[in-house]
Formats: sequence, C-alpha cells, structure tokens
Amino acid sequence: MTSTQPAKTPVPLPGISSRAWEHPTDRGALIALRKLKGFDTVLKMMSGLVNERTMRLVFLGSAVRVDERQFPELHYLLRDTARVLDVEGELPEMYVTASPFLEAMTIGLEKPIIVIGSALVDLLDQEELRFVVGHELGHALSGHAVYRTLLQRLLTMTGVLNAVPLGALGVRAIVAALYEWSRKAELSADRAGLLATQDPAAAQRVHMQLASGGLAGDLDLATFRAQGQEYLDAGDLRDSVLKAMLVERTTHPFAVVRAAELRRWVESGEYTAVLGGAYPRRVDDDGAKVTDAAREAAASYAEMFRSSQDAVGRLVHDLAGVAGSFKVWLDERLRRD
Repeated sequence: MTSTQPAKTPVPLPGISSRAWEHPTDRGALIALRKLKGFDTVLKMMSGLVNERTMRLVFLGSAVRVDERQFPELHYLLRDTARVLDVEGELPEMYVTASPFLEAMTIGLEKPIIVIGSALVDLLDQEELRFVVGHELGHALSGHAVYRTLLQRLLTMTGVLNAVPLGALGVRAIVAALYEWSRKAELSADRAGLLATQDPAAAQRVHMQLASGGLAGDLDLATFRAQGQEYLDAGDLRDSVLKAMLVERTTHPFAVVRAAELRRWVESGEYTAVLGGAYPRRVDDDGAKVTDAAREAAASYAEMFRSSQDAVGRLVHDLAGVAGSFKVWLDERLRRD
C-alpha cells in the first residue's frame, strides 16, 4: 500500500440514500425488490445460515481481519468512507486475503463482509484504495448481495432445469437479465466509490491499473479515456452485437468501459449535484416509486438503443455507398461492352 496525503478531506453526505449512486437500471430493480416485503428474507433462507457462517469462518481462519492494529490504514479508510456515506449501524467486517489477483468483493446477506486481495492492497495508493473501499461499501449499502445470491442459485439450477420442458428457457432469460443487472450494479458501486473519495482522477487510475495489471507508469490518462470512448462509439451494428455477446455471461463490465461510464456520470453533472447536496435521502426511500425508477431505466436503455440505431444507420449508409459504387462500376462496364 502506497501512502499518500489526500488532496482534500471528502465532504460528508448526510442522510444520503443509495439511490443517489445507483445506475437507473440497477435502481429500478432494487426499488422493485424492496417493495416485495419478505423477499430478502426468503433469499437469506435460500442462502442459509450455514453457508454464510461457513464463509465468515473461512476468512476468519485463512485471511487477516482489518482493525485498528492490523492494516490500520484500511481500517481508517473504511470508517472514513462510512462517515462520508453516512452509514448507519454496524460496519461490514473487512478482510485482506492472500491473492495475486487485483480483486475485491462483498459477500453475505445478513452481515456483509468486504474482502480485498493482497495484490490490490500492495498496488494502490491511499486514495485509490478509498475508491475500492467505497465501491465495496456501496455494494453492501445497496443490498446487491441479494441479487447476486439469486443469480448464483439460478446458475446452479440451470443443469437441473435443462431436463424440464421449457423450464431451462425461462431460467436462462432470468439469468441473462441478472447478468445484465450485475454489470449495472458494478457501475453503481463505482459511483459510490467516487462519492467516497471525491477524486475522479483516483477512480480513473484504479480502472487503468485493473485494465493493465498495475502498470500505471506506462499509461496516459487522456489516451486511456480516448480508448474508452472509442470502445463505446466503435463500429456499426456488427460491433454492437459483438460487444453484447462478449459480456453476455460476465458479471462485470470491462475496466475500460467502467472508466468511461464513470467519467460520463461526472460530465453529466449528477456527480457535482450530489456533492452540492442535491441527492435523495434515506428517509424518503419508502416513498420511492417503482414507476419513476422504471422510467429512468427506460430512458437509459433508450439512449443505448439510440446509439445502436445510429450504428444501424451508419451500416446502411456504408452499404448504400458500396452498392452505389458497384452500380457506377457496372454501368461503366456495360457501356464499354
């Protein structure tokens, strides 16, 4: 872990609701889920006390629990991130586990646990780690573990349901939707991480290091940003289809895409508005309407489809150009003959 002094102390966001950082698609699903009273209880029963207790015992016995004496800087970052995001109640336990991979995760339904790989702790500086801690705390506060548990359960069920006529088809559709939700949940958690650190450059550096394996010294922020925009804007309908197929069975968007999406959120003005105090409060969560969230999610997908239609238009334009050129060539050949 590289120690650095933050440029400024992040300002607290009193009473902030997780709806402030949730991506429209993620927010709509979560609001609907919260309206289903008792659904989380059922999922917790599905997860089982034994599974959750087992996982905690695994980390308790094989990893290092973060506290005032063990990884004290991470302990400080967790507590300070909780201050910024105004977390109520008990904080999740945090563990550092021996891992050569640049990874972190939040698990557990009843009592979430944050786990950070040692390679990530060793690589990142303080503000970059603050972003990671805020990202994982955002997962916990949004309750993303509930959906992830459902996704895992359905994935284990697909083999059984393949033997049931039409059963696998319905489950596959649900699994595909949950994968899509999971990718949007990562974008939500990235926004929580940015609100925790309030340093967009640090957030971008994290994604740059995830994409490169930690070779930050050989990277350029402006070029990396341009690469992300090129991916989002790239190609015609064929590329749009290929990009959808590439992430069809993945729980996380590509690191370059995550960086570009987070930058787009900053440039939209929403991030600045939240820092200025214009954000939903927890006290109003019960009154949040599914219909409003659905409209926002629909608008988000409409923008995505608009981009796809632009790609279709470019493809049609290119094909028309090819056809026109072929016609000119054919006319010339016929005139010569």
